Amino acid sequence: MQHPEDWFHTWFDSPYYHLLYKNRDVREAQYFLDNLLRHLRPKPTCELMDLACGKGRHAVYLNQQGYTVTGLDLSERSIAYARQFENERLHFYVHDMREVFKPEAFDFIFNLFTSFGYFSADYENVIALRASTASLKPRGKFIIDFMNTPRVINRLVARETKEVGGIAFHITRKVEAGFIIKTIRFEDQGQSHEFIERVRALQYQEFLEYFQMAQLRLAGVFGDYHLGPYDPEKSERMIFILKK
Repeated sequence: MQHPEDWFHTWFDSPYYHLLYKNRDVREAQYFLDNLLRHLRPKPTCELMDLACGKGRHAVYLNQQGYTVTGLDLSERSIAYARQFENERLHFYVHDMREVFKPEAFDFIFNLFTSFGYFSADYENVIALRASTASLKPRGKFIIDFMNTPRVINRLVARETKEVGGIAFHITRKVEAGFIIKTIRFEDQGQSHEFIERVRALQYQEFLEYFQMAQLRLAGVFGDYHLGPYDPEKSERMIFILKK
């Protein structure tokens, strides 16, 4: 059994995590990044960070667009996988986002696909934001792409079973004590497994308070991967463009 406080340590390093989510839409991710790059217009000399990069698919794509990219993630297994794609302008490191990676080294930091709000204590989210802000150059930009929490809660699917790679993943979801909690149970080779994902059900207003505490200015907010306007009830995402 994993410890609920540090669920992300064990689950993201598990081969089952990568099996369950292996069909994540690569085209959608690239379309989103294309739109972001058009909007942000980074110079070719810009240094980019992919924060909580997982196996590196966004970092690899950003690098293919001609940028120098650093991918950071807590999962040793993910970083070990991502390192096969390294080149002179693409590097990956195991790193905890609550610690400063390199002071004032990056023009842009990307934190994509709800890779935030994992920590059990609220203040740790602010610590993570402050650490990231410290890694930004003056006037650098920080992009946070998070689920639109109210919409997600309204449409929460309480129970479902997904069959992937011959394993039936039984998934339950609930909202409890300010977290959206997903429990994943399955059997493999006669062994029972259980993993839990806990993401803080952060609302728009809470993010604004975090940004203030991290001394980040909100430059814009979008509601989807087309970069359409943010609608608190209808939008699928909360995509924050922040300035140091």
